[in-house]
Amino acid sequence: MDTIIRLLLLLASSFMHLFSATAQPPNPISRITVVGVVFCDSCSSNTFSRHSYFLPGVEVNIECKFKAQSPKTTEQMSVSVNRTTDKYGVYKLEIPHVDGVDCVEGLAIESLCQASLVGSKSKACDVPGLKTSTNQITVKSKQDNLCIYSLNALSYRPSKRNATLCRNHKQW
Repeated sequence: MDTIIRLLLLLASSFMHLFSATAQPPNPISRITVVGVVFCDSCSSNTFSRHSYFLPGVEVNIECKFKAQSPKTTEQMSVSVNRTTDKYGVYKLEIPHVDGVDCVEGLAIESLCQASLVGSKSKACDVPGLKTSTNQITVKSKQDNLCIYSLNALSYRPSKRNATLCRNHKQW
């Protein structure tokens, strides 16, 4: 019995060596994701209320500038794209890895992202409210090598305010 346990430990340790020898990238690749939402401000209060709802099919322009600085180099990257919100009113831009830009642990990065409304497919809610967003919350995950830039919400409102619906309007 003692011999069997020793043999199993020997086999296990030799297999562990094989698994630990798998190649790890010397510099993990970091990814950048920019996200935001668009909602219908039904009561024209410039805030999300119980009568508000998220808008699918809205076209949003996203512009980002990233500037990475180190003692040896300064690199700058600009991105400008249009995205359409999904059925939950969410738009998302995933920026692939760029050599020299590590948003999690690498060079000091100065970033600025801005989202602007381009157009709404909703006939009931198509007057721009909160048109542009530059404020962002940045979340960095070392474990996933991911930086998420979450922009403040954008909104549209109806052309006419529903007085009955919004009479006792209360925010969330």
